Amino acid sequence: MWDNRRERYSKDGYKTLLASVLLSSPGPITLGIGLIFGHSSTQIADFVRRSAELMAIIVSFITYVRVTRHPEYEDLRIDEMERRANSLVGFIMCLSGSFMIIVACFLTSRDKGNVIPAFVIAFLGLLVNIFFWIRYSTMYRKNGNEILGAQGKLYGAKSLVDTCVTASLLSVILMPTSVVSSYLDRIGSILVSAYLVYSGVKLVIANRRRDDKLEDAYRR
Repeated sequence: MWDNRRERYSKDGYKTLLASVLLSSPGPITLGIGLIFGHSSTQIADFVRRSAELMAIIVSFITYVRVTRHPEYEDLRIDEMERRANSLVGFIMCLSGSFMIIVACFLTSRDKGNVIPAFVIAFLGLLVNIFFWIRYSTMYRKNGNEILGAQGKLYGAKSLVDTCVTASLLSVILMPTSVVSSYLDRIGSILVSAYLVYSGVKLVIANRRRDDKLEDAYRR
C-alpha cells in the first residue's frame, strides 16, 4: 500500500489520521448522553462542534487513504482531492460555528444541570488536541502534505476552543446559580463559535488561493 508513494503521503500520516478518528469518535456520543443531565449552552454548542469536526476528520482520512491506495492517480487529481477535502473541512467549521452562535443567542436556561461529564470531556479533549496540533504541524513542516496541514489548523482551533469551553464549564460547576456563570457560559459558547467560523473562513480562503496558484501553474 505504501510502495512508490510520494513522501508527503507516509504511513505516519495514515496512523495519525486514524488515531484522530478513533480518539474523536467517543466525544460526540458521550456529550450527547451528557445532554440528558446538563444543558449548558456551551455544552450543547460543544456537542455540535465535536460532531461536525469528527465528520471533517473522517473526510480527510478517507481522502488520504484513497490517494495512498491508488498509485496511478496523477498529481492533478491528487491536488483536486486535497482541495475538496480541505474546503469541506473549512465549510464544516463555518457551519458548526454558525449553528453554535444561534444556540448561544437563543437557547437560555438558568438551571444548567450536571455539566461535569462535559467538563471532563473538554479537559481531556484539550490535552489530546494539543498533542495532535503539535503532531500535525510538525508533519506538515516536514512533508508539506496539505491534508495534514489542514488538520493542523483544525486541531489548533480545537485546542483554543477547548480551553474556552473548559473554563466556561468550570465556572458553571463552581457557580451553578450565579449570574456571572450564566454570562460566562453564554460568552464562552459565542467565543467558541466565532473562532470556529473565523478558522473555517480562513481555511477556505487559503484553499481558494491555492486553487488559483495551481491553475496558473498547470496552464504554464
